[in-house]
Amino acid sequence: MAYVDGRLIHDADSHLMELDDCLDPYFERALLARFHALPAMQAKRAQAGRPGKSAAAHADPAFRAGVDANILLRKNYEAHGAFLPADRPHALDLLGFASQLVFTTFCLGNFDLDHGDDLELCYAAASAHNRMMTDFCAVDRRLLATAYVPLEDFDRAIACAREAIALGAKGLMVPSLCPRRHGPSHVGLDPVWAMAQEAGIPILLHVGGEEKLNPVYKENGLPPVPDFHGGDDNFTSVSYMPIPNAAMQTLATLIFDGVFDRFPRLKWGAIELGAAWVPGWMRAMDSAAHAFMKNEERLKRLSARPSEIVRRQFRAAPYPHEDTGWIIANAGDEVCLFSSDYPHIEGGRHPLKRFDESLRGCSPEAVRRFYADNFIDLMGEGLAPELRRPAHLKAAA
Repeated sequence: MAYVDGRLIHDADSHLMELDDCLDPYFERALLARFHALPAMQAKRAQAGRPGKSAAAHADPAFRAGVDANILLRKNYEAHGAFLPADRPHALDLLGFASQLVFTTFCLGNFDLDHGDDLELCYAAASAHNRMMTDFCAVDRRLLATAYVPLEDFDRAIACAREAIALGAKGLMVPSLCPRRHGPSHVGLDPVWAMAQEAGIPILLHVGGEEKLNPVYKENGLPPVPDFHGGDDNFTSVSYMPIPNAAMQTLATLIFDGVFDRFPRLKWGAIELGAAWVPGWMRAMDSAAHAFMKNEERLKRLSARPSEIVRRQFRAAPYPHEDTGWIIANAGDEVCLFSSDYPHIEGGRHPLKRFDESLRGCSPEAVRRFYADNFIDLMGEGLAPELRRPAHLKAAA
């Protein structure tokens, strides 16, 4: 029996746990040595030797005998289908989700290249990532590949987006952190948004592309605080707090500067950035629009209040520890999405239980939107019609 049994649920956040050489077959040969020499690459390779981090470990008969019983218990590299494409469809069968939006783990942040000076390497890394992701997800139509598009250079961003769409990417991931030389709402990026709208696929922000905590906050004279994994390189309670800051500023800028209105059929998603911030952010934008309307022509040209534009075009995936029912009550039924974060530890061992409990008191329509309809709306043409409400799950829709 699948973890999700007899329910229509789409998963807005899942991951690969790539091995260290995952990009090598896809990288431009002339640039590969330069890529390997990056400090960010050296740091990632220093983390080698984690349990389950080899094809041989996953081929062991004893390991495979426990796959079904441990589908949500084994995490990261030990999870079924974490990095072997042939195993991922079976993992999805065991989970029971109608589809999964798939993100990288290894390449989040694009190896700190976006805000560096080597834009050739920046876009080469993004292109290699995009080919790797679409190749992995090609094994099953339910796996929806995301591609990364750095926004630092207009012409390169346009070419990167065009290639990603041609490869079959189902969503374009962009950083929430502002580019170095221009705003994210610059008209030079309009061709990127136009291509995504024409293809019917969303623009996605994901954790890893945000402004990081100033490390001086950690200098408190006290012992280091462990993160989820027992180290100090992932999130703790203090470094968790600024995660949505860049997303709030970037998305507000896009709305105020009319990008959402110029591309009214384009959907935007914030994935693994939480959503407890969304109601207050919506209200703050409405307040700002009201306060500055007299002096700003751009605000007068908006098609609706910012909060209404959000409900029309923006979707967000709450963390399982957030009060999703409260978020829905204060942001609207249209905004929130289910996500499992499979196979990351942060997703927990029973995400449905946690979300179901927080949705008590919500209307059946709001619950249906959370688990399926809002995702279908977000993904547009990126989700094939037959995958939206599969025949064997129509009764659950």
